[in-house]
Amino acid sequence: MADLQTIDLTVNGQAHRCSVQPRQHLVDFVRNELGLKGSHLGCEHGVCGACTVEVEGKIVRGCLALAVQTNGCKVRTIEGLSQDGDVQDLQEAFVRHNALQCGFCTSGMVMAAKELLESKPDATRSEVREWISGNYCRCTGYHSIVDAICETLAIRAGRVTAGSAA
Repeated sequence: MADLQTIDLTVNGQAHRCSVQPRQHLVDFVRNELGLKGSHLGCEHGVCGACTVEVEGKIVRGCLALAVQTNGCKVRTIEGLSQDGDVQDLQEAFVRHNALQCGFCTSGMVMAAKELLESKPDATRSEVREWISGNYCRCTGYHSIVDAICETLAIRAGRVTAGSAA
């Protein structure tokens, strides 16, 4: 067993100093050590997006990142985004469009969509589909998810009001 390494990081605005195994994945750390269960393991190969978290303002796959790599970093999980209210409008759109279904992909989809909303506020429907293509939805709820994201883009741009966009 490898020696533990001490890391200092901020997760959802709260400072943490923890001892971790050098090979512990970030998603396992936030789930098992910090009790934040929103992000979770899916494929364990970085292709499904269920483990998505934000590190220093950019989304990463928590199953590919190691906890030790976040030493000195700011990390946000879906719990942090929800708590901060940054994605409340997007979450409401997910509810309106029934884009939640089983919920397995929801945290990763919301994390990816948040980055899209900030990075490309003028995204087209086609660009939205491309942006979230790295996240799997087991229920095939992509149309509803894309509808929710497109509605949020339109509302933020002032083109429509909640519930009137398609």
